[in-house]
Amino acid sequence: MQTHKAKRVAIIIEQVMQSRLTDAMADAGVTGWTVLPVLGGSGQSGTWSREGQVGRGTGMVQVICVIRPDRLDALLEAAFAVVDRHMGIVTVGDCEVLRAERF
Repeated sequence: MQTHKAKRVAIIIEQVMQSRLTDAMADAGVTGWTVLPVLGGSGQSGTWSREGQVGRGTGMVQVICVIRPDRLDALLEAAFAVVDRHMGIVTVGDCEVLRAERF
């Protein structure tokens, strides 16, 4: 079966910034993504957990998308404009997809 090269971008950001990020992604031409809750982690500011936190602004989410390599720069510029002033991590990895026309 033939596969096609793509990029997998994962962005962890404060939940309150999710719609601003996905709006920026849509403006950059990204047509699909998945949003997952982030339950906890550890980083520069130490260990944290959602346990016991109440309210939309207290959690983190991960927004994942798979795109064609030629769309990567536009997506990264849009994502960085949102993430730059807030907590967040952007990772990019190579992947392969079966149906390239969907990306």
